[in-house]
Amino acid sequence: MATKIGFSISSAYESKYPGVAFGLTLISDCEPINDGAGFDQYRRNLLRKMRKRETLAGISGRIDIYDRFFQSFGFPCPLPQHLKRTINSGFPRYNLMVDAHFMAEMCAGILVAVTDFDRIEGKLMLDVALGGETCVGMGGRQFVMTEGEIILRDEKDIICVLCQGADEKTKVRDDTRSVLFYSYAVPGIDGVYLKEGLTVAAQTMAQFSGGNIEGLDVFVQG
Repeated sequence: MATKIGFSISSAYESKYPGVAFGLTLISDCEPINDGAGFDQYRRNLLRKMRKRETLAGISGRIDIYDRFFQSFGFPCPLPQHLKRTINSGFPRYNLMVDAHFMAEMCAGILVAVTDFDRIEGKLMLDVALGGETCVGMGGRQFVMTEGEIILRDEKDIICVLCQGADEKTKVRDDTRSVLFYSYAVPGIDGVYLKEGLTVAAQTMAQFSGGNIEGLDVFVQG
């Protein structure tokens, strides 16, 4: 089922990262969590599956690939620390949208972002940065792009930089009702794992917020 989102991939991305996938899923009409006890049990079940030796080995291997990619641009990757904390202490608890994002990352061993779809301005484009481009990250941090960094744009701004983070404009808030999760692959990560992680995010939101899954797409060019 295709998402109702205007999305494209730039020729610059296709040229630099042929065959490297990108995925997204939109969940509309979300409300605050409706079953706290049920959600806690759900999280425990996912954690148990994630910690199985064979599953965890695959997750760890994919996270190592992301880590090397981040290092190639001079940035620390958050996934190794997230994995260590999850193995030792379980999934963190913030709010349903952010929790679904973390569970998607850790269950599939991929990088996932969560954003307020209604704050996106126009269509989305997966692109590579020009050296010196800037955007405002969460908390007002200034991101300065290195040439070739993977970025996501709307028609007005860069809204996420793979190796640096998401922007302030589109972050989820208490009044967010249309939640967009998106996931970047990097060279060496198969798109099937993007689908796996985004499915966790979408099903979690649908089950515990009453939201409607508008679609889930994984795009692979080249």
